[in-house]
Amino acid sequence: MRPAGLAVSAALLLLFSAAVLLSAAVPAAMAKHQTGHDEEEEEFGYSPDAENGPARWGEIKPEWAACGKGKMQSPIDLSSSRVSLARSLGHLNHSYRPAQATIVNSGHDVMVRFDGDAGSVSIDGTAYRLQQLHWHWPAEHTVDGRRYDMELHMVHQSAHNKTAVVAVHYQIGAHDAFLHKLEPYLAMIAGQKDREENVGVVDPMGARGRASVYYRYIGSLTAPPCSEGVIWTILKRVRTVSKHQLQLLRKAVNNEMDNARPSQEMNNRDVSIFRPYGQNKN
Repeated sequence: MRPAGLAVSAALLLLFSAAVLLSAAVPAAMAKHQTGHDEEEEEFGYSPDAENGPARWGEIKPEWAACGKGKMQSPIDLSSSRVSLARSLGHLNHSYRPAQATIVNSGHDVMVRFDGDAGSVSIDGTAYRLQQLHWHWPAEHTVDGRRYDMELHMVHQSAHNKTAVVAVHYQIGAHDAFLHKLEPYLAMIAGQKDREENVGVVDPMGARGRASVYYRYIGSLTAPPCSEGVIWTILKRVRTVSKHQLQLLRKAVNNEMDNARPSQEMNNRDVSIFRPYGQNKN
C-alpha cells in the first residue's frame, strides 16, 4: 500500500492530465464537425507547390503511376491547329432520363450521383451508362489556350468498365438553370466533406444541353488514379454560370481552392471535331 497523501496526489495528477487531453480534443472535434475535414493532409491536392500537388500525384501511390508516366493523359489544349473535322463521328447519340440522385461533397468537387437509371450515351455501338456528374473550376480543357471559368464532367461507364466523359464549358454570365435547382443542397453540404443529401429526381438533360458540335479524343481521368483509355467528348457550345453559383460550388468544397488539373502533353494524339453539314459554329 502507498501512503494516503501520495494516493491523493496521484489521483489529482491523473484528473489534471485527463482535463488537458479533453481540452485539446474538444476544439479538434468541433473543428472537424464544423468543416467536415480532418486536420490530416488530403491524399491529393491541386496546389502546384504542394507535395501532394498534380506534379507529384504519380509518386503518391503505385496504382497512381499513370498520373506521372502515362502518355495519354487529360486534360489537353484543344488547339485548332491539331483538330481535324470528322463528320463520320455522327451526332452524339444519348438517351438520358430523369432519375433519383444524391449530391455529394467529395472534398475535391461537388458530385451528383445517380442512384437510379439516368440513361446512357452510345459511342461506336457501345452503351455507356451515366453514373455521376461533377464540376471543376476553372475549366480543365482549354480551347486554343483559353481557359473557361468552369467545366462539367458527365461520367459514363460501359458494361465492360470502360469510361466515357461528356464535358461542358461555362463562362461567367446568366445563371445556369440546372445548377439553380441544386442551390439549396449546395448550402446544406457546404464545408462538410463526404456529406450527402438526397436531391430527388434529377434530369441530366438539363446539364447536357442540346449542343451538337463536339471535340473527341482518347485521354484519361483528370484525377488519381488517372486511368487511361477514357473517351472524351467536349461540347463546343459554351454555357453560362452566374458568379453566385460558382461561388456556391467553391464554398461547398473550399472557397480558396481551384480543382483543375494542368494541361497535359499531347504526345501525337488525334483530336477530332464533329460538326453537322451546314453548321459552322455550335
